[in-house]
Amino acid sequence: MAGHDAARLDSFLEMMSAERGAAENTLSSYERDLSDLKAFLQQRNVALAEAATADLSAYLEHLSTQGFATSSQARRLSSMRQFYKFLYSEGLRGDDPTGILDAPRKGRSLPKTMSVKDVTALLSQASREADTEGPGQMARIRMHLLLELLYATGMRVSELVALPSTVLLHEGRFLMIRGKGNKDRMVLLSRAAMDAMEKYDSARKTLLHQKDDQAESFWLFPSNGKEGHLPRQVFARDLKDIAIRAGLTPSAISPHVMRHAFASHLLQNGADLRAVQELLGHSDISTTQIYTH
Repeated sequence: MAGHDAARLDSFLEMMSAERGAAENTLSSYERDLSDLKAFLQQRNVALAEAATADLSAYLEHLSTQGFATSSQARRLSSMRQFYKFLYSEGLRGDDPTGILDAPRKGRSLPKTMSVKDVTALLSQASREADTEGPGQMARIRMHLLLELLYATGMRVSELVALPSTVLLHEGRFLMIRGKGNKDRMVLLSRAAMDAMEKYDSARKTLLHQKDDQAESFWLFPSNGKEGHLPRQVFARDLKDIAIRAGLTPSAISPHVMRHAFASHLLQNGADLRAVQELLGHSDISTTQIYTH
């Protein structure tokens, strides 16, 4: 049986090389994939050339449970299709067992999110720290504003850190921000975010007054780095630090997770999907629909 399979495999590789002009690395990829399948089938006492659809389906299920990426599973299935199509076309078997096998779907993993309780713990921690006087208070006030804005508006972290200082001049609860593709959109500020912004503005003015030589920056969150504003990576790192102080798991929290929390909490409270799409700045509603699962 083993020799029988080896001969069929050799014939297939020969045909792929001679008739299809398959490259060397493609041939070795086919050989590797089919040899792995052969080893799996041997455990089921099934010959490679005689495998039924159920055997091949079990193999794909095995790959999935082993944690193979969908792209790897799809490539293995492609190798299987080529091999069994060859056997069928050469009259070496009367059917093609891969005919009804489906390629694994490349599923979009559900986004991580935070519970309302976790968000409340994080914002409460930031608020307490912002009220703590002493060295570094400006940075603590800034962090509180960053988190209140992020949760109130669902902004992308790139939009948040690059806000211009002119947002401090806005009036009312609506804020115009520029997102992907230079598209402007309106976001709504919470009362807590507006209070945090007033506190930050006041602290900023005090700091500028103390340093007469320091001109007011174009950015809301200025930095000495090359971008001129707070780098995303620095904010993401500081967010994990404050998450630890709030008693949360840092690996489960990031700026993007807070954006997800904003969207999923709105939807849980009955917000319209189209409205959430507008607030997030998604051009395609299918992206927003991920949050409904």
